[in-house]
Amino acid sequence: MLLTARRLFTGSTEGVLDDHVLEIEDGVINDVRTRDTVPAGVALVDLGDATLLPGLIDVHQHLAFDASADPVARLDADDDATLLLRMRLAALRALSVGITTIRDLGDRNYLSLRLRDWFESQAEVGPRIIASGPPITTANGHCWFLGGQIEGPDGMRRAVRDRVAHGVDLIKVMASGGNMTPTVGPHESQLGYDELLVAREEAHAAGLRLAVHAHGTQAVADALAVGADSIEHCTFFTADGVDADPAILEQLAASRCVVSMTAAVVPGGTNVYPAIRDRLAAILANHETLYRSGARIVCSSDAGVGPNKPHTALPHGVSSFLPSIGMTNAEAITNVTRFAADVCGIADRVGTLEPGKQADILAVAGNPLEDIGAIHDVVAVYVRGRAPTITGGSP
Repeated sequence: MLLTARRLFTGSTEGVLDDHVLEIEDGVINDVRTRDTVPAGVALVDLGDATLLPGLIDVHQHLAFDASADPVARLDADDDATLLLRMRLAALRALSVGITTIRDLGDRNYLSLRLRDWFESQAEVGPRIIASGPPITTANGHCWFLGGQIEGPDGMRRAVRDRVAHGVDLIKVMASGGNMTPTVGPHESQLGYDELLVAREEAHAAGLRLAVHAHGTQAVADALAVGADSIEHCTFFTADGVDADPAILEQLAASRCVVSMTAAVVPGGTNVYPAIRDRLAAILANHETLYRSGARIVCSSDAGVGPNKPHTALPHGVSSFLPSIGMTNAEAITNVTRFAADVCGIADRVGTLEPGKQADILAVAGNPLEDIGAIHDVVAVYVRGRAPTITGGSP
């Protein structure tokens, strides 16, 4: 297939190429060349006044949650067969807005691995899924209902090894409480340094990355101290506010640890978690401080956890949140493409539109490098060079 549009943003540079053609074979980009080098009479798929971009990558979603006001109740009511179908529809909805890769950071009974393998088989065009399986937590701890409860370092070691045996792509642990589980406050630590160190050692020994959910200040510090690959949320919660230790902020900025800022929300959506609503301004101020100090940050969504975070939320983070902390339009796009691919460990395969990369492509009307709002005007989406034929319906 020869695919072209008026503009091409490869993601490997900040510039836009005019009237270039992607030569795609067996789902891989073979060549990027100018339109005038295509022999006369050769058929082109021409998307017109559009811009070709790398497909978007959301490094933090939960396909098992339905983005309702009570996603836990909905999940509890579903058997695994029904839940898997809901997850498929959620993934297809994400794909419809250009999200071609989803890192799923918490499911039940390893269902995201089954969905991953289904799409990987190419029996149906769907987003690439990077799956952690059930997140590791404590007895009655945050998201305990997903089945990942453990106790102590030995329990952590067994849990990580069990996930490796199941074939997960990374390890996800809950260092602090969270907003969906009333038994442990988001500011409270539930897994300490010793357990997190075992998680990091076991994950890295298996060649996997470690993502640590951390709202509380101590949980953030412990995740950073053990060498977690990413800290999810990183909100520095206290019992009644936000208190980011300047020393920890400096250490984060100097480290290789990625801060996954789950900041993408749909405008006008309902935030059902008071702890987030009441602290939002302080959270965003800390995120901006981290960005301006040079921290490795990536915008993600935490999609599924509430009505303001449907599985289509990530583009709103690109058009709203990332520019608000000082990114240019090009930087915002590369944050959720090239950099997000690096965060996921798949930068050798996706994240830019270059020869040798898989043809995961988002085409949008207009020029998003001039008007970032164009990111929402989707013309076409391709995964491995194939366009989806089925879109996700309502949950």
